[in-house]
Amino acid sequence: MITAIGLVEFSSISRGICATDAMLKAARVELSFAKPACPGKFVTMVFGAVGAVEESMRAGREQGGAAIVNHVLIPRVHPTLIPAINGVTVVGDVSALGVVEYFDITSAVIGADAAAKASAVSLIECRLGVGIGGKSFFKLCGQIADVESAIKAGLEASNRRGILVASCVIPSPDPALFRAMM
Repeated sequence: MITAIGLVEFSSISRGICATDAMLKAARVELSFAKPACPGKFVTMVFGAVGAVEESMRAGREQGGAAIVNHVLIPRVHPTLIPAINGVTVVGDVSALGVVEYFDITSAVIGADAAAKASAVSLIECRLGVGIGGKSFFKLCGQIADVESAIKAGLEASNRRGILVASCVIPSPDPALFRAMM
């Protein structure tokens, strides 16, 4: 079970790679991913015990310096966040669909985790800036009141750190729309 995740977003691919190496050498963490993201950024996510992730993040921030765009450590990460990031979530009936879009990667992770913790919703996807011009977004579903509450919580959690593009809640989404997004 993953107890904490740490994510660092860099404006430089080479600085991101160097910082990722420092993160992995600084503490006993597991690398979830380290990859380029649009437009020319690099993003790294590690997981493990809270103290180890904190130490790893410290090393990554030191090595990354001015190339850091944003970063976050989430202790007690919601268990559906990682499957949503990996795109392996299976969703059944959808009463309402919520979507929140950002200009940075870190804010989508912060918002998605907060949204999932706030209400009885299912995270569908948390897309992290690859192939979409550096934007990121998360999608979730559930009953309309739960989706509205979750979106509100996600916006509140992420508004202090990133740049929101837009959000929406769609009651009873058309099945064709939902199928096309999967």
